[in-house]
Amino acid sequence: MRTKNTFSISFWADLKNAKNEKALLYARITVNSKRVNISLKRKVYINDWDSKKSKVKGTSQQARQTNLYLDQVHSRLFQIFQDFKFKGKFITAQLVKAAYLGESISDKTLLNIFDYHRKKIENTLAVGTIRNFEVSTGYVLRYLNEVIKTSDIYLKQLDYKFISDFETFLHNYYPKNHPKALGHNTVMKHIQRLRKIITLAYHIEWIDKDPFVRWKPTYEKRERQFLTENELANIENYYFPIERLDRVRDLFVFSCYTGISYSDIIRLTPENIVMDIDGHNWIYTKRKKTKTLVKIPILEKAEYIIDKYCGHPITQVSGTLLPVLTNEKLNLYLKEVADACGISKNLTFHMARHTFATTVTLTNGVPIETVSKLLGHTKITTTQIYARIIDRKISEDMSSLKNVLKSKKIITRKFNTKK
Repeated sequence: MRTKNTFSISFWADLKNAKNEKALLYARITVNSKRVNISLKRKVYINDWDSKKSKVKGTSQQARQTNLYLDQVHSRLFQIFQDFKFKGKFITAQLVKAAYLGESISDKTLLNIFDYHRKKIENTLAVGTIRNFEVSTGYVLRYLNEVIKTSDIYLKQLDYKFISDFETFLHNYYPKNHPKALGHNTVMKHIQRLRKIITLAYHIEWIDKDPFVRWKPTYEKRERQFLTENELANIENYYFPIERLDRVRDLFVFSCYTGISYSDIIRLTPENIVMDIDGHNWIYTKRKKTKTLVKIPILEKAEYIIDKYCGHPITQVSGTLLPVLTNEKLNLYLKEVADACGISKNLTFHMARHTFATTVTLTNGVPIETVSKLLGHTKITTTQIYARIIDRKISEDMSSLKNVLKSKKIITRKFNTKK
């Protein structure tokens, strides 16, 4: 445990956000290299502030009053630090700030951090991700109400038992209109989201220890479905007399040859097509989910679909690269596509992304690192979930290995004969 604490106080003016030549003053507290800012609710003229000395220039009455106030703030903050030190209390910059403002970090609750987290992510994460967090927090609130019989709980009360009991609650919970309880992996996802929120509370020093430090998630391996080469060919070559099914098939096949998700495909415009250094057309886009820039070379079959809808009445009106359709209708119509093509698998649009990762790329020898880049993943472990080497590829690789070993055996035999 740390016995000595480094502590410093400085003052600064927020010159970047100055209005009418006036900037707001802040006190900065730093404890053990971690710092927080306190708004002093006072403003100074930009030209009057001495950044090096952290004080107001001049000897006018207003300058003297402001500098006296800064000295008082400094004394008060230093006294709080000394009191904490004398009493042997745990010291953080956030605790010193809370004491100065008359707040108590120990009074922060689960609802407080839920509200803080909600405001933090509202303009930074995708709508779907925000909705997932809302669902997970909803389960936590239901657990509080139904099991603990309370509407809120102090953050300092969270421990391993709380997490363990919440996990049990989720495993036994039957969502409305669902035939069975939540799946194991779904339970893990909800607890992982709670973990991210509680970890945020730990990082902003609302709690002294992380209750999740000993909790480890466990996931059941799931077989991710994808189309085989023959199944993909069946969908590509099937003639659909109904135009809406023809469009749905084209969108699905386009995703199979680009790996682009539904949410990113519907946002594509002709401006996303760029001629790369190799002289061929590529798709440059940014993933909605992760904000990651993705560069994808356009394969022949994907280019055929782009050309098909170039100048099409639907794309002319929408301004998009391909015809736009809601995800719900797209997945609904894909059931009809699957029936028509004799595919028994539960065909969903996301399966096209799996198919791109396996049947189109990895099976044809594209390295997993390249596939990871094409899919816009930030970690290669994410790609490994999608990446599936089908039996035919394993068989081909083993046949190649047999031939190599056979050749080595023949060479060895000839060498021994010569001896």
